[in-house]
Amino acid sequence: MLLEIVVYNIDSAIKAQEGQADRIELCDNPAEGGTTPSYGAIENVRQHLSIDVFVMIRPRGGDFHYSSYEFHAMKRDIDQCQKLSADGVVFGILNPDGTIDKKRCKELIDRARPMKVTCHRAFDMTRDPLEALEDCIEVGFDRILTSGGQLKALQGADLISELIKKANGRIAIMPGSGVNEDTVEEIVRKTKTKEIHFSATAFRESEMVFRNPHIAGMGDDAGSEFKLRTVDPERIKKMRALAEKVSV
Repeated sequence: MLLEIVVYNIDSAIKAQEGQADRIELCDNPAEGGTTPSYGAIENVRQHLSIDVFVMIRPRGGDFHYSSYEFHAMKRDIDQCQKLSADGVVFGILNPDGTIDKKRCKELIDRARPMKVTCHRAFDMTRDPLEALEDCIEVGFDRILTSGGQLKALQGADLISELIKKANGRIAIMPGSGVNEDTVEEIVRKTKTKEIHFSATAFRESEMVFRNPHIAGMGDDAGSEFKLRTVDPERIKKMRALAEKVSV
């Protein structure tokens, strides 16, 4: 079983490797669902990890239909990932009608080689997942990250299973979203997947001694600057044991 951990900072990436993950997906902005991390973050992570590093190529949150300016930024970010020796990149572009933008996806895939290329959960926003599957195969994606068109992968497990059967080895299908200790066994059992994507999220307390009592979350009540996101290596090890117990 191959375990991919989504991480949002350097500390999390190092912890993912400690937990014996096989690969990380490096992103920024978890509240936006993941955007492209900084050049410095990519470089630092690459220097300190021996496992595969896949980098999110997403210029903003929101939908997956991009302007020409945003598309240019994605191309330049892919160039930087190549220079920094990333192992792969993760992206997806849609047409307004809910189909895969095959022309622009193929342009990015060709530009990214020899890096591996994953179509992220833009796939789950397509109008017809079986049509999108064939489009992803046609343009050359190596894998698809999907929740089966549902909020959580367990809810979409039947579709994920169908996608894996339809793909028939032509492309990897990787369940993600809501994959945790409570759901992983059922997801693996139902889908027969060979790889899973999850976060193993934990939080650690800030080392700041002085804390301004008049400011919480830098003005945003939704968060706190004194709770820092990281990854729990022991959760990764437990997830591997659970997944491999039921994998075939």
